Amino acid sequence: QVQLVESGGGLVQAGGSLRLSCAASGRTYSSYPMGWFRQAPGKEREFVAAISRGGGLTYYADSVKGRFTISRDNAKNTVDLQMKSLKPEDTAVYYCAAGADSSRYTARYDYWGQGTQVTVSS
Repeated sequence: QVQLVESGGGLVQAGGSLRLSCAASGRTYSSYPMGWFRQAPGKEREFVAAISRGGGLTYYADSVKGRFTISRDNAKNTVDLQMKSLKPEDTAVYYCAAGADSSRYTARYDYWGQGTQVTVSS
């Protein structure tokens, strides 16, 4: 079992930056690939970024590539999402998840946090 708690969301102007953090509990955390997803009102949850168990491999949605960076610290049981050059279309609830592999598909993830709101004003 893995419990996930996101933090770091908030309101930011377009072009600004935010850093989201996800704290995990559970002794098997480091055995899980981790992902970040987001869901805007009226839209399906979508893939943002994923990272392998050891952190050596990362994957990004095309819409955030070059602006967002995913990282993890297995000693601290955390996975972060650094977001730069934010756009109004990045506004959504952001979720971290632990899964079977570093997939862009929600069905591959077994554990989810409660989400943190990110709002980007124009």
